[in-house]
Amino acid sequence: MTGSTTGRRGGLRAAAATAVLLATGCAAGPGAGAPAAPGGTPAASSDAAPSTAAPAPPTAPAAVPADAPAVLGASEPVSLSVPATGTRSELLHLGLREDGSLEVPPEHPGAPASWYTGSPTPGERGPAVLLGHVNATGGGPGVFADLRRLGAGDTIEVDRADGTTAVFAVDRGEQYGKDEFPTLEVYGNTEGSELRLITCDGYDPDTGEFDDNYVVYASLVS
Repeated sequence: MTGSTTGRRGGLRAAAATAVLLATGCAAGPGAGAPAAPGGTPAASSDAAPSTAAPAPPTAPAAVPADAPAVLGASEPVSLSVPATGTRSELLHLGLREDGSLEVPPEHPGAPASWYTGSPTPGERGPAVLLGHVNATGGGPGVFADLRRLGAGDTIEVDRADGTTAVFAVDRGEQYGKDEFPTLEVYGNTEGSELRLITCDGYDPDTGEFDDNYVVYASLVS
């Protein structure tokens, strides 16, 4: 790793974290099947975008403690690899729509994950945010179908445009109801470089919608 830097974005200042709900929910398409998702939970087969709260950009970076962990310099992410699940994906770069909601990756089979461009680049100080579908249109798994299989210590590798690879170790995974999504915990400033992988969870077969999000938290190790 390189020496400590403030990072291009540095996450969110708590006072600047205003949430807007993602317009695109996680719902099954008309007549679509519901294949089994990890953990035995049925998964809808279309529109499986993470319905998370997107923060407004911070007005200024947070102060960095003198003893803060070392981080990497800014470099946009190119691809993602998760050895424990065999997941590999190119990364789209998506930001916010005009209404302030998060853009999300396409839903077709094989659709890649995306990096939220309002978050730090993976390896910079702060929480880099990656979004992916749990399932695909017409059935079958999405790029983040196996997030629940990840355990503490599993690694997540992000190849970057400068030729370096940021390696993160999983700290934990958490399921949250969409009405209780912890915006600051997910998007807020961190002293070191961290990663958030976010997808949908909590499929309700009665409504054909996902009621929850699943978030994997990871920290930079090299």
